[in-house]
Amino acid sequence: MTGKLLAIILLVSALLAGAGMYYLQVYGFYYEVTPKPGQDVALLTEGADGPAPIAYSAFRAIDADSSPIRYRACFETDLTPDQMASFVPVETPEPLTAPGWFDCYDAVALADALQSGQAQAFMGVKNIHYGVDRIVAVTQDGKGFIWHALNNCGEKAYDGTVVGEECPPRPQE
Repeated sequence: MTGKLLAIILLVSALLAGAGMYYLQVYGFYYEVTPKPGQDVALLTEGADGPAPIAYSAFRAIDADSSPIRYRACFETDLTPDQMASFVPVETPEPLTAPGWFDCYDAVALADALQSGQAQAFMGVKNIHYGVDRIVAVTQDGKGFIWHALNNCGEKAYDGTVVGEECPPRPQE
């Protein structure tokens, strides 16, 4: 009898721990970002010091304080990628996935659109967090998507290799 009771307790504990971890990964740390009109979508222009805002509507975004690369956003714009030629392009963008409940952002469809030329990716903000860039992609029909991605300094800093002189100093926390 004691063995069965211990097995049931272990099984229930494992199920509760698994459900808790799933919830925390998919829902727990994320929060809706409060839109800041005129500031949410900005792109880096060739030769400029900082990003310039673009016109947009229907902005939705999520973020989490647990990681600098959990930011995802969707928006609409009247600009097409061809009209955005003055902005800094991103050569090999890799959209990161979002939780399934954030239904306006589909990383697989976005990656396909980027690969087929139906969308273009641009640099939004360089080093929005240390070693993390904000990438903005716009499709031919004006749908926009934003995500954060590690840049070269971030990849080096987070995998433990020597960062080197080409990277800015890491900020004190």
